[in-house]
Amino acid sequence: MIDAAPRDEAGAELLRTAFSEAREEEWKEFIADCGKFDAEIAREVAKSNFTFGELEEEEQSLDRLRRWYRELKSRDVLRLPQADVAQDHLSRCVSVLDDYAQQVYETVLP
Repeated sequence: MIDAAPRDEAGAELLRTAFSEAREEEWKEFIADCGKFDAEIAREVAKSNFTFGELEEEEQSLDRLRRWYRELKSRDVLRLPQADVAQDHLSRCVSVLDDYAQQVYETVLP
């Protein structure tokens, strides 16, 4: 076992800052991927690509985002505010996919 306890307040602050910066970067990347997901759905809607195959692909992408969110959340022991922002973005992805799924079902099963 490794003990990484800081010896003084300056050391503790250095660790907090380094940890915070690493988590912030992860949240930033996650939020960017949520934006890519949203843009991908928008492209499929613009092309009227309402197929079950595409829906399944997008569901897998959303599942990946959900797993990633849970992993990031478990590492975010400082409970950074970016986690709440990321949750909002993930919720938006869920909503966007629900809307897309509805359009797929209306197109394929009229």
